[in-house]
Amino acid sequence: MRLFACDNCDQVVHFDNRQCVRCNHRLGFLPDDLLMRSLEPRDGDFWQLTANPQRALRFCGNAGLDICNWLVGPDDDHEFCIACRHNRLVPNIDTQEGIDRWRRISQAQRHLFYSLLRWHLPPPDRFQDPQGGLVFDFLEDEVQFDGHVIPAITGHDEGVIAIRAAEADDLTRELARASMNEPYRTLLGHFRHEVGHFVWNKAVRDRNEFEGFRAVFGDERQDYGIALQNHYQNGAPLGWQQNFISAYATAHPWEDFAECFAHYLHIVDTLETARGFGIAIDPRGHGEMASEVDFDPYRAADAEQLVSAWVPLSVAINAIQRSMGQPDSYPFVLSNAVVTKLEYLHRLIQDRVANPQQAAA
Repeated sequence: MRLFACDNCDQVVHFDNRQCVRCNHRLGFLPDDLLMRSLEPRDGDFWQLTANPQRALRFCGNAGLDICNWLVGPDDDHEFCIACRHNRLVPNIDTQEGIDRWRRISQAQRHLFYSLLRWHLPPPDRFQDPQGGLVFDFLEDEVQFDGHVIPAITGHDEGVIAIRAAEADDLTRELARASMNEPYRTLLGHFRHEVGHFVWNKAVRDRNEFEGFRAVFGDERQDYGIALQNHYQNGAPLGWQQNFISAYATAHPWEDFAECFAHYLHIVDTLETARGFGIAIDPRGHGEMASEVDFDPYRAADAEQLVSAWVPLSVAINAIQRSMGQPDSYPFVLSNAVVTKLEYLHRLIQDRVANPQQAAA
């Protein structure tokens, strides 16, 4: 993600800031130009841009609970911003726990939408596409009379993405990560992975682009339910690291695509953050580990350009994490086969960027 600044005083601010720490102006994120904007009060619920007082805006309908800091145009018929309008079921706002969960979920969701908007690929909602538009259900666990908890399931089904709300709690998410023997599990990772399934539907299945997909990921016509059952019973095959980004990616070509899509977003967005902070890696005597993000990762020439910058950066980040006694931030290896899959995704996304009328999401 890019580095933001208050456009009134040029103070560096974060994506989630509500107020500038230097000039105290109210801040809001404007999806139109993907910038944090300083604001002045206006009539009623409206605000005006400090840099352009003629332009009136209002906050997303979720701003009242401090869920969202995104802005909406005065002529927009939607109460909610371009991200929140995709929500159908949200956590219980009658409890502080539910509100806190929703805040953390929304933070991850808006981070996802930043990437989609950077590529000019806003997904259709259920108003635009009643059958297959993107919609989110943030599901509560079911608590039975005897106190037994049945966890909600995170997943995707024809544009409906379900996220287990309880995974907004660090303890619950860590227990799930450990029990499933996963090296990485985050809310943002869930969003990126599940949207990968949505993108596959729109960009591959609905456009009959199976030949190219199968050449890279394999034949998705194998029974999905049986494939998952086999994965959970037997685990990943030996030597899976040579061809897959994660053990779960081995379960089925759909999961392989979704996992690689999530990692493509991990890499691109983190590289943009590194570029924003001017981070360069140049360890003495190890020229092969030198790296500088001197290009726009969202407009990279190919996956190889991304990977060449990413590998040294991720090694450095992991080393810093270990120095702090923390686990690796990126505990994955990008084999040649995985880079080929990332290149497929790169071409898929960039083709939609170049031809927005054919956008996949």
